[in-house]
Amino acid sequence: MRPFQKYFCAIAISLWAVSPGHAQLLVAPTLHIRAEAGSGRVALTLDACGGRTDARILSALVENKIPATIFVTGIWLKHNAAAVEIMRAHPELFELENHGGRHIPAVDTPQKIYGIRSAGSPEAVLAEVESGAAALAVTGEPAPKWFRGATAEYSPSAIAMIRKLGFKIAGFSVNGDGGSLLGAKETARRIAAAEDGDVIIAHINQPTHAAGEGVVQGLLALKAKGLTFVRLDDADGVGDEGTTD
Repeated sequence: MRPFQKYFCAIAISLWAVSPGHAQLLVAPTLHIRAEAGSGRVALTLDACGGRTDARILSALVENKIPATIFVTGIWLKHNAAAVEIMRAHPELFELENHGGRHIPAVDTPQKIYGIRSAGSPEAVLAEVESGAAALAVTGEPAPKWFRGATAEYSPSAIAMIRKLGFKIAGFSVNGDGGSLLGAKETARRIAAAEDGDVIIAHINQPTHAAGEGVVQGLLALKAKGLTFVRLDDADGVGDEGTTD
């Protein structure tokens, strides 16, 4: 497996660990948008797990009129009101979606994924999803349609539960910044290599990381090549593992 092939937020830097006797096979779903004739389309998704806002990325999106789907946690929403207001002032660009209430992996058995303790039970998975949606409702945003859990890994049974709540689950096809842990050059290279139909994941909550500079460079390179950016709600997203069907 290539380094950083699986997405994880920068706050989860630990090695993989699983509680003995409780492990179940997890899946990391992919997502593509349907290809379109012409120069091509890509969907940019940015996770706001916690922490603050990377103004380099947010400013570049506004200045260059690049649409993005932002997956926000309840934790991030509490501390980034100014950034939320900027996003709400540009509804043509930004779509805010559900990243959970407390950034807890949507896995319904007790284990750790990249050092983050999972929800651990069906009830806790539901609480994570529903509290994330409730936190968005407080901001006045429309009800979210998409969910992406912390670490973007799920137990199959949790996927089924989340789908029954009415949410599509957002995988991705291009891991842009390796959990915001990659350098600027590699991040820019990965994002600039995106092709028609790709869904890019990166982070907008690590303003001190070099990856943020690379996110901007990669996006501008894609724009220069003539690719069109779309939000998930504006495209026909197709995921595997039963995440969108």
